[in-house]
Amino acid sequence: MEEMILRRLTTLGHAQRMGVFRLLARRYPDAVPAGEIGEILGIKPSTLSVYLSALKSVGLVSQDRHGTSLHYQAEIGAVQGVMDYLLMDCCRGRPEMCSTITPRLPTDRKLNALFICSANSARSIFAEAILKREAGELFNVYSAGTRPGKGLNPVAVDMLKDKGYDVSDLTSQGLEVYQGEDAPVMDFVFTVCDQAANEDCPAWKGQPISAHWGVPDPVKATGTEAERTLAFQNAYGMLRNRILAFSALPFDTLDRSSLQHRVDELALQKD
Repeated sequence: MEEMILRRLTTLGHAQRMGVFRLLARRYPDAVPAGEIGEILGIKPSTLSVYLSALKSVGLVSQDRHGTSLHYQAEIGAVQGVMDYLLMDCCRGRPEMCSTITPRLPTDRKLNALFICSANSARSIFAEAILKREAGELFNVYSAGTRPGKGLNPVAVDMLKDKGYDVSDLTSQGLEVYQGEDAPVMDFVFTVCDQAANEDCPAWKGQPISAHWGVPDPVKATGTEAERTLAFQNAYGMLRNRILAFSALPFDTLDRSSLQHRVDELALQKD
C-alpha cells in the first residue's frame, strides 16, 4: 500500500501530469476524450499519451474506449486513499487538521448553493431559478459565469416566464462577485457546462461540496426555431430533474462524504 501511495505522489509531482488529473477531477464523473484533454491543456497527443499512461498505471485515471476514441475518467477514490494515508497520523492526534472534522452541513442557517457556467446567461440561470422555487426555504441560491457576456439570454428568460418563474432578481454576473471577503460561504458549487469545469477552479472558502453537472449549451443549437427552442427545453428539463432529486436529499442526516457521493451520482442519472 505504501509503495503505491509513493508512486501516486511521484506521478502527481509532475506539473503537467497534475494538470491532466486536475482537469479530469473537475470534469468528474465525465469521461473525457483524450483529444479534448489535449486541446484544453495545449498538450501534444504523443506527450499526452505518456502522461495518461503514467496516471493510469498507478490507478489515478481509468480508460474506456468509445468507438475509435479513448476516454479518461479521474479515479477519485485513489486520491482519497492518498489523502487518508497522509492525514492518518495527524487525525489520530490532531483531528483539527483533517478535512473530515465537519461531518455534516450547518443547520443554523440556510445553505448556500452556486451554479456556474461560462456566460451565466441560460443554464446556470435555469438552475438558479429552479432551486429557488423548489427549495428556497432551505437554500440561498446564486449563479455566476466564468466569462459573463451581454446579459441573460432572452429565450431562456421567456421560457422561465412561461413556466411561471419570477425572473425579476435574475442577473448575469462574474465569479468575482462571490470571491470577495464579504461573499457568502458556499456549501455547494456546481458547474453546469464543460467550459466552466475545464478552467481552473477558484479557491472557495469553507471547502464546499462541488459537482459537475454538464448540460449541452442550448445557445449553440442550430436548425429551425422549433429545434432551437427544444434545445432550451431539454437543458431546462435535465437541470430540473437533477435539482428535484438534489433538493430531496436528507441534508441534515448525510455527512459530507455521503453528500458528495450523492451529487456525483446525480450527474450520471438518465434525464
